[in-house]
Amino acid sequence: MSKARLTALLSILLILVGLGLVFKNSLPFFVQADVPEVTVKEEEPVPQSVSQAKEEKKEAEEAELYTEYPSVGETFGELIIPKISSTLPIVEGTDEDELERGVGHYANSVLPGEKDNSVLSGHRDTVFRRLGEVGVGDLLIVKTKAGEFTYKVRQVRIVDADDRTVIVPKPRATLTVTTCYPFDYIGDAPERYILVGTLINE
Repeated sequence: MSKARLTALLSILLILVGLGLVFKNSLPFFVQADVPEVTVKEEEPVPQSVSQAKEEKKEAEEAELYTEYPSVGETFGELIIPKISSTLPIVEGTDEDELERGVGHYANSVLPGEKDNSVLSGHRDTVFRRLGEVGVGDLLIVKTKAGEFTYKVRQVRIVDADDRTVIVPKPRATLTVTTCYPFDYIGDAPERYILVGTLINE
C-alpha cells in the first residue's frame, strides 16, 4: 500500500472516530430525558398577621371581662370624674332605691369596659349636681373588679326626657352618662343632659 493511500485511510478513520464522538455526546440533546416526578406539597396555611392575632386576643379578653354580672342593688364599681374631683359608687339598676345610693347602671346595657354602650344614670340634685361642668375632652374613669377603664367625652347632648337614643347599641366600647336637665329645674325635668365617651384606655 502506498504512503498516500495509507494517509488517506488514516484521515478517513480519524474523521469517523470524531463523528462518532460528536454523535455520542450530542445524543442527549435529541432524546427526551426522563423528567423526575415532582411531589406537590399541600399548601400550608398562611400565618395570621400580628394585628389580626392581637385583635382576636382583645376580643377574647373583652368576652371574659366579667365572669359574673352584678345583681340589682349591688354596688360593683366607682365612677371617677377628675374635672369636678368626684368619686361616686356605681349601683346595678336605675330604680329610685339604687339612685338614692349612687350612680345607677342601666341593667339592659353592657358593663363598663365591654364593647357596646354602657349607660349610667344619676340624680341632678345629688350625685350629678355638677355634671354640667363636664364637657367634650374631659375624662370619665370607671373602676370595677374587671379593671380600670378610662373614657374620653366625645359628645354632649341635651335631649327630651323620653328620647330612647341614649341607650342604643354602639359599635365600640362607649360610656353614656345621663341626668335630668335643666339642673336648676323644679319638679320633673323635661330634658336629659347626656355625656357620651369612648374608651381610650383600660
